[in-house]
Amino acid sequence: MPNVAVRQVPAVAVRQLTAVAGLFAALLIAFAARYGYHRDELYFLAAGRHLDWGYPDQPPLLPLLARAMSAIDPDSILLLRLPSIVAATFIVICAGLMARELGGGRGAQALAAAAVASAALVMGVGHLLTTTTFDMAAWSLVCLLVLKLQGDGDPRWWISVGLVVGIGLQNKLLLIFPVGALVLALALVGPRKIFATKYFPIAVGLAVLIWLPYLWWQAGNGWPQWEMSRAIASGSSGTSDSPAAFVLLQLGLMGPLLVPLWAFGLWRLWRDLRYRAFPIGYALMFVVFAVTGGKAYYMGGMYPILLAAAAAPAAVWLGNRRKRWAAAGSALAVNAIASAILFLPVLPISALPDSPVLAINYDAGETIGWPEFVRRIADAHAALGADVAILTADSGEAGAIERFGGQYGLPTPHSGHNAYWWWGPPSDTATTVLTVGIDRDQLVRFCRDIEPMGRIDNGLGIDNDEQGEPIFRCREPRTAWSEVWPQMKHLG
Repeated sequence: MPNVAVRQVPAVAVRQLTAVAGLFAALLIAFAARYGYHRDELYFLAAGRHLDWGYPDQPPLLPLLARAMSAIDPDSILLLRLPSIVAATFIVICAGLMARELGGGRGAQALAAAAVASAALVMGVGHLLTTTTFDMAAWSLVCLLVLKLQGDGDPRWWISVGLVVGIGLQNKLLLIFPVGALVLALALVGPRKIFATKYFPIAVGLAVLIWLPYLWWQAGNGWPQWEMSRAIASGSSGTSDSPAAFVLLQLGLMGPLLVPLWAFGLWRLWRDLRYRAFPIGYALMFVVFAVTGGKAYYMGGMYPILLAAAAAPAAVWLGNRRKRWAAAGSALAVNAIASAILFLPVLPISALPDSPVLAINYDAGETIGWPEFVRRIADAHAALGADVAILTADSGEAGAIERFGGQYGLPTPHSGHNAYWWWGPPSDTATTVLTVGIDRDQLVRFCRDIEPMGRIDNGLGIDNDEQGEPIFRCREPRTAWSEVWPQMKHLG
């Protein structure tokens, strides 16, 4: 048995954390199915129908979860998003428990949990089935476990860290950056003694072992994840940010009203030598992502621990003064209301075009209009005949056709985008293909006869990625689809 120091920590604020987490989860459940599927969710569902150890753009965890949820009820958006709701609620609870590890009592734990629950990013990712939710949950748990390592000195916590990191890397490659930054920061400023145990290399081995099937898939397919990362860094994603936007958006990820709180938490961790590795890790990640074209939300996993660090001294300052607590509670309530309006489907769809929601929250527009999109494709397809293949510009469009096309008798679509390229081209016998979202300039390379069939219109005035996209009939392919398929591959 390792020597473990006995330390005194405050009791867990069970009632307070349960109340905050319960209200947060109830809010997400209430609005879970109000608009519709997000394009990424439609892609996850499609990937779940092609289960594999990896995909060009992601590990297998999310497609596996999408497959499991759809197997229970293929028509329930709430059920599909339930794992994300659970993960986001877990982030809220972790914030309270981190505040406890940092010396916070019941008030501090409740304050940390409530602050994270009111945060724009946490609310937004908790609403959708997305890798970001589980990435943040994994990183919050790693931070909590490292605090325990630093607090009671029990090296066996490393085993839990290795397990969490391994599972987290089966969700998203991004986790390697905060983990690497924190390990480097700990090596630079300490406490270095936490590495002086056999459990640290065991944890590393455990994480690599869990991650290995995905690495094996990537190696066997030419490491497409690197090409994907370069595409995102160059701005191919709908949520890509310029360096200036990356910096400015850090002020809005949790909500502007929380900036003083997490900034104070950053300062507090810097002042305490035991925890200085966390702000150094934050700085390392900030520089790397700002320079390499990372998205602003890549930093999101760091903010729960910053808010937790601020909660203990903030609760002491609030003390027993009801007016101060009322003011703090009002600020959190305003932050939560603003976050909900912007990042949950609170407003009716008819009000969105005249609101700032679509300008601030790109993902909101990507959850609207998919049934109408597929109906428009079905109308064009019906005019051409049942044996006509469908080729889309991106995986979201193809996923929507797979999800809603059955009622119209549409065939399984094809796309050169992300994992759809791996799933193959149209049949070489397909002399006519209906294309969606692909410009004529691209199609002339593949077809001799191109005829416009209209454009996508969601009929709602929502300016999302599909609005106005062209539909063409593409006939007389210049060569077999299997031969031109390598040219149609694109990641992003």
